[in-house]
Amino acid sequence: MLMFTSASAQDKQVFTKITEGDQLIYLLASPSLKGDISLEETINSRRSRRSFAPDGVTDIHLSQILWSAYGVTKPSTNPQRSGLRSAPSAGARYPLEIYAVVGNVPGIEPGVYKYDALQHRIIRVIAADVRKELTSAALNQKMVADAPFSVFYSAIYSRITDRYGDRGRDRYVCMDLGHSAQNVYLQAEALKLGTCAIGAFNDEMVKAVMLLPENEVPLYIMPIGKVK
Repeated sequence: MLMFTSASAQDKQVFTKITEGDQLIYLLASPSLKGDISLEETINSRRSRRSFAPDGVTDIHLSQILWSAYGVTKPSTNPQRSGLRSAPSAGARYPLEIYAVVGNVPGIEPGVYKYDALQHRIIRVIAADVRKELTSAALNQKMVADAPFSVFYSAIYSRITDRYGDRGRDRYVCMDLGHSAQNVYLQAEALKLGTCAIGAFNDEMVKAVMLLPENEVPLYIMPIGKVK
């Protein structure tokens, strides 16, 4: 029987904070590969949660959630390949980009961080708490502002269209997003946290708030927090 990881909000911080030039980087805790909640129980209890307490999320939770979303589960010996991930991807093209929008995670400075799956670390790209601005861009859905952090998804379509053409854009990216987001739902549930996938937002406002490169298209916002 498959088991999902559960972790206590009182777990000690185990990240490593480093700077490279003007970049702030956190090397995240190694993901736990064993848990005490069965897959069946987690699927049965999974719901969209929209009301969050302002605290109760740790860096260990952040680490585990990001790994579940897109983390490497089998490194590649080929330097031109990224290895296998926690979520399947058509042709192993992995078109998604994943960010952590951090507001209240003890030990992690507020800001927007890009997830580097290959090294299981986050790299700060915006040195400010943008939850309120992102809430406005997400049609004032208050859960974005309330959640201690959010997982944010964008896509670089060229990674998949160069092989699959329009079918990659119209179908495969959506499939990749669904696979990854369901992992986040289940992992959050197993950690006694909650989330709700948000696809209703103003694309241009979101791109401006997140300072996304021109080639990245916003897809999802998933606020994460302890359920009230």
